[in-house]
Amino acid sequence: MRRFFAGVAACTAASAASAATPDGATLSAAWGMPFAGVLLSIAVFPLVAPKFWHHHFGKIAAAWTIAFLAPFAFAFGSGTAGGVLVHALLEEYVPFIILLAALYTVAGGICVRGNLHGSARLNTGLLALGAALASIMGTTGAAMLLIRPLLRANDNRKHVVHVVVFFIFLVANAGGSLTPLGDPPLFLGFLNGVGFFWTTLHLALPMIFVCVVLLAVFYALDHHYWRTHDAKRAFLDPTPDTPPLGIDGKINFALLLAIVALVLMSGIWKPGVAFDVFGTQVQLQNLVRDVLLAAVLLASLVLTPKSARAGNAFDWAPIAEVAKLFAAIFITIAPVITILRAGEAGAFARIVHAVSDAQGKPIDIAYFWATGLLSSFLDNAPTYLVFFSLAGGDPQTLMTTDATTLAAISAGAVFMGANTYIGNAPNFMVKAIAESRGVRMPSFFGYMAWSGAVLLPLFAVMGWLFF
Repeated sequence: MRRFFAGVAACTAASAASAATPDGATLSAAWGMPFAGVLLSIAVFPLVAPKFWHHHFGKIAAAWTIAFLAPFAFAFGSGTAGGVLVHALLEEYVPFIILLAALYTVAGGICVRGNLHGSARLNTGLLALGAALASIMGTTGAAMLLIRPLLRANDNRKHVVHVVVFFIFLVANAGGSLTPLGDPPLFLGFLNGVGFFWTTLHLALPMIFVCVVLLAVFYALDHHYWRTHDAKRAFLDPTPDTPPLGIDGKINFALLLAIVALVLMSGIWKPGVAFDVFGTQVQLQNLVRDVLLAAVLLASLVLTPKSARAGNAFDWAPIAEVAKLFAAIFITIAPVITILRAGEAGAFARIVHAVSDAQGKPIDIAYFWATGLLSSFLDNAPTYLVFFSLAGGDPQTLMTTDATTLAAISAGAVFMGANTYIGNAPNFMVKAIAESRGVRMPSFFGYMAWSGAVLLPLFAVMGWLFF
């Protein structure tokens, strides 16, 4: 078997040699324009042309991808452009989207039926539960599992917006900070060599601090609304005849454990076998993980009762949108990462200077805020990758000598993804589901007013305490 793998590597060696990535020090910052174009499209089009974006976002993403690959192939050759494309897809994108799709599908097969009554205590408990589950089943999985029961529990209340907003803060973002399963940026770090439990150890205290403060603020606010406006409406339930409290699709809990086991396996099992595909090393353990994750996804579709997915109003639109947009992001970000890895010799030397002192050592608080603020308006997964590379890109150094720097990057990407609707993929999903249930969610800037008032002061204290 090893001889077969060696033969595959030998057959592709010539192609790999022609696909060498150019030196980042020789690349112009203009190569980052397609990447910026993708991110600006995600931020602007849903605001100024929502219908056009809804029908054509895939075409727009493809256009930006071609706008990078075609000139890149002309400048450096088709072999180099093909190597960059293969690396972006096989090394980063495919593992990312397979894990996200598996979590989305499995979590979407767990339907919590029945109707609770949304008191301040119950709501706070559901938010705390969601934050705890987010690092186990992902922010997407936990958000999709609990948002519908939470909305049903509060369908008799006048004030619901704050419940959904804090749900985004806690369940769709901060709660996913402890494992690579929790949030896409941490999974990208895992794919790049960061240990599975590294973030558990280094982000536990910041995560507890943020979640405890947010839960306390939420309870005080929700109790105020309940006492002054909603207590008298507690028994005016629009859905009094819902079934008793229970769970459909329990088989998916076992499948969630299988996903955890597969991700752990790929980080522990190192057979030392790899396929060389146009210069990209596809490790055997990662290939096995991704194939089995796809099998778990299919098993969920086969084994889950149709009533469970119907109860969740499950559909593929959200994950399809993420798949198309992130394909463009992962491809167009390639030259940006290459330039950043060149450090002071590259076109982004000013960014390097902004997050480093005169001796070239990283400034942790600068990494925290730079990663976080860009994560708020771009997307936290590629932003994490950019600053991971800017900090050197060596996982062993970042996990040891520069551990506080990697913690700052991780915290900025995960926590500040909650600052806007576009900071993290589940944010928009939660907003759309809430609006479909009749909740008048804040506009883009209205939501930022919430995050600016609640989150930014909290992050200022957090940065002072930990970074």
